[in-house]
Amino acid sequence: MSGPVVLPEALRDVEAVRSIRAPARLEYRFTAGEATSRFLRGIASKRILGERCPVCGKVMLPPRGSCPTDGVPTSEQVELADRGIVTTFCVVNVKFSGSAMELPYVCASVLPDGADMGLFGLVQEIPFDQIRMGMRVEAVWVDDDELRPNLASIKWWRPTGEPDAPYESYREHV
Repeated sequence: MSGPVVLPEALRDVEAVRSIRAPARLEYRFTAGEATSRFLRGIASKRILGERCPVCGKVMLPPRGSCPTDGVPTSEQVELADRGIVTTFCVVNVKFSGSAMELPYVCASVLPDGADMGLFGLVQEIPFDQIRMGMRVEAVWVDDDELRPNLASIKWWRPTGEPDAPYESYREHV
């Protein structure tokens, strides 16, 4: 049997519920393995360390102790340049809670020279509308007394002034 829903007299003047706020919170702890710990200690000393796969030869960054493609352990340490190529980026125009960044700003995936995986970070010291794929950038590190074993030790990436990298050199990383 279907028909119109008839509300009891007491509910006829009550406003309908349109949304419910249900705060959610996730707490977790990350324990870095040996490879990631070496990478983070390197970052704390202004060094970018990757690991080379013995099968495919790709340099993983940040290293996790194995090659995601071949599934074999990686152990060869590779020190990478703190210069690289912007492979992809996005212009952020929407402020999020707790952000002190002035809008707009740019987040990018930067492929350090010699690496086969990029790092995510900010690109600064250039107007947002002049950032482009292939742009050569270098890391800007925090002051030595602020260095920590986390990626916040790289404040941002800035243009080097070098010519852009040809698309063919980073197309597999887009």
